[in-house]
Amino acid sequence: MQALMLAAGMGKRLGKYTKENTKSMVEVSGQKLIDRAVDALVLAGIKKLIIVVGYCGENLINYVKTKYQNSDMTFEFINNKDYAKTNNIYSFYLAKEYLKDDDTILMESDLIYDPTIIKKLIDSPHKNIATIAKYESYMDGTVVTVDKDGFIKEFVDKNEMDLDNLKNYYKTVNIYKLSKEFCTNIYIPFLEAYMKAYGVDSYYETTLKAIAHLSKTKMYGFDIGALPWYEIDDALDLDTANVLFNKQNDSKYSMLASKFGGYWKYPGLKDYFYLVNPYFPSQSMIKKMENELPKLISGYPSGQAMQDKNLSRLLNVSEEFVVAGNGAAELISALGVVLTGKKIAVGVPTFNEYVRCFKKSEIQKIDNSKHDYGYNINDYCDATINNDVLCIVNPDNPSGSFIDYQDMLELIKVAEKNNCLLVIDESFVDFADEEKYYTLINEDILLTYPNLIVVKSLGKSYGIGGLRLGAIACSNTNLLSEIKSKMQIWNINSIAEYFLQISNIYAKDYKFSCRKIAQERKKMIERLSQIKGTRVYPSEANYLLIDLKNTSSKKFCADALSEANIFLKDLSTKDYFSDKNFIRLAIRNEKDNDYVLDYIENKLKQKGKN
Repeated sequence: MQALMLAAGMGKRLGKYTKENTKSMVEVSGQKLIDRAVDALVLAGIKKLIIVVGYCGENLINYVKTKYQNSDMTFEFINNKDYAKTNNIYSFYLAKEYLKDDDTILMESDLIYDPTIIKKLIDSPHKNIATIAKYESYMDGTVVTVDKDGFIKEFVDKNEMDLDNLKNYYKTVNIYKLSKEFCTNIYIPFLEAYMKAYGVDSYYETTLKAIAHLSKTKMYGFDIGALPWYEIDDALDLDTANVLFNKQNDSKYSMLASKFGGYWKYPGLKDYFYLVNPYFPSQSMIKKMENELPKLISGYPSGQAMQDKNLSRLLNVSEEFVVAGNGAAELISALGVVLTGKKIAVGVPTFNEYVRCFKKSEIQKIDNSKHDYGYNINDYCDATINNDVLCIVNPDNPSGSFIDYQDMLELIKVAEKNNCLLVIDESFVDFADEEKYYTLINEDILLTYPNLIVVKSLGKSYGIGGLRLGAIACSNTNLLSEIKSKMQIWNINSIAEYFLQISNIYAKDYKFSCRKIAQERKKMIERLSQIKGTRVYPSEANYLLIDLKNTSSKKFCADALSEANIFLKDLSTKDYFSDKNFIRLAIRNEKDNDYVLDYIENKLKQKGKN
């Protein structure tokens, strides 16, 4: 068995990373792709590697000859001098004489993958194999379908994919096992005929597609399952691969946390870090939005006035008392500008935006950690005396602590008496238990207390973090006008606008989703309370604050990511948690909640045994 690597391409989309080198010389998490490939081949027992070079080929040749001069691996190099005018179909053809000599593992030079994949291909009884992986939304390129026995039925170009059939597609991983008989008798003759008819600027998968249709030779689709792999076409792919294949747990966790989102493109990742309702939007609402998507993508959204009308209908208050924002973060930032120079009091630890947005103001921090991370209403009433503005997240983030209605009403009245603006963030209040639930986004309350400003992130409670929708409500219309003046025109896109427009149709679904979260929260608290080595705090939000006591939260979160693809919020880097071992755990659906609780329980049991 031998291996053939196609490494002639220029890799233009990798920019600076391939300015003076071919893709196979790019480093991923501290190791070059060529070295990773050689390691995988050695592990599989292969001792001959043929490399087709082109762009910056001399650099690759010199590197391999120097590094592996004392290796048992034999290297052969083929120069594709026309690399700029040809594609990998031609690079493959240049190696035709080698392909006739022995069975071959064919691989692309821009792949990173679990090294055991090559060994599994060799050990397979099937002579001709295409390595495949279940299709995911972030993938690009040729896909295949397979029959009940795992043999490939057809190769499907990305432009020919049936979007209603995605669940049946597998992405080609671009690692193949090809027998010398197949190459000699079928593939190479077909390749020659194809190039004479259509030229050399094509992909070898194009010919495999035709062969799969015409030939009686069957190609087996080897599904790699959960084994990691990634195709590195551009700098974004390289960034993702650096996270996926980072073997240093702490570093991998830090790199992922620094992305601040976009986690849907990391295969199999379970995100318990960000706080989004998993039960909403309902499938019927998503379907309705899908039907309108072409129109929404091409059409401009309405201006601010219409967005506020849509929002007022959702929140059931007059349009002059609300402002729609591109997430609550935009509104908080605008509020910070409008209130610059004021004396601000903020309960901490809390959502960092309420500290960041007032960076030009004098800030008094009310330390909730002194009261076991719960609210002490007297501290907050006292803070209204010498401050112009008081900010509270209720339920609190990250503790989930909750101020009940009577205490909140008392605080509002005290703040009014002391001429203090009261900013209440209600982003998580809809998840509160039914008997405790209330909202201050109520026209009578807003009119009675013009010193009250209510902020709400719709992304968190409505499960639409990607749409970026937030709200601010207040009867002080002059203040709202100032906030609007600090915001961008067309800050709400058409898809988000349509969501606002139809949300009331699905009001019952939304209420049901919030009750589901409350039920899951109760179950999770009960189970966590029984796990030795943890303390779970009361919560009225869609997340739980957990003290891991004598277990390092930093290491625990890093291990969870590397061992089980579980992404947790480590609080050890957050103020007021720095010398402790706290994590914040988002509440997801029942299956995901059981998954993470099983991990926590088993991990801590294992630690107890050690």
